[in-house]
Amino acid sequence: MRRRGLGTVTIGQAPRSDLVPILDRYLPADVRQTHCGVLDDLARAEIDALYRPEPSEPALVTRLLDGSAVTLSRARIERAVQDKIDALTETGCSVILLLCTGSFANLSCRTAWLVEPDAIIPPLAAALVQHRRLGVIVPLAAQIDSESGKWRALRQPPLFASASPYDEDPAAVTEAARALAARGAAALLLDCIGFTERHREAAGASGLPVLLSNAIVAKTVGELL
Repeated sequence: MRRRGLGTVTIGQAPRSDLVPILDRYLPADVRQTHCGVLDDLARAEIDALYRPEPSEPALVTRLLDGSAVTLSRARIERAVQDKIDALTETGCSVILLLCTGSFANLSCRTAWLVEPDAIIPPLAAALVQHRRLGVIVPLAAQIDSESGKWRALRQPPLFASASPYDEDPAAVTEAARALAARGAAALLLDCIGFTERHREAAGASGLPVLLSNAIVAKTVGELL
């Protein structure tokens, strides 16, 4: 029997040491994993020249191998993401997972299952919270506007706050979570693939249920595989 293969694409640099343990937890042990990143082998100056967003552009934030964060133009990174998907398809991966919760309009895959978190998380959150108010924590304050359209499935508009998953101290996540609870949120969603279990714990200090994006998609991909 042919060994099953998962390919992942991060908009940063691979492998993502913060995310691979979460995948390992939920994937069958015999699944072959291939990890690639749009920014692999690029120096910071090259990244800035290619992908630094203009002030008015929708932006996404990601992680480099050294652990530092970088902000990228969503529109300009999409073509490079598609190129990585195409390359992973050629290697025979049966499932390709995008390690980003940002919304992309035109990604496609010829043969493999393409799993985009943006297509899974909003409708799942809507089904879970139903009539309740969802609090969403995003990495960048600018994403409160640029990514707001993907929450149309919710019965009530979500409440937003921002806190970066790439700061060493997760105290800002706790502060954002408590602020959302005070404003009336009944549950929280950490809307970046870079939020991990330590951020879930930090947000949990609010007393609210916390949905972790990367755990949701890892479990989903585990079902496919």
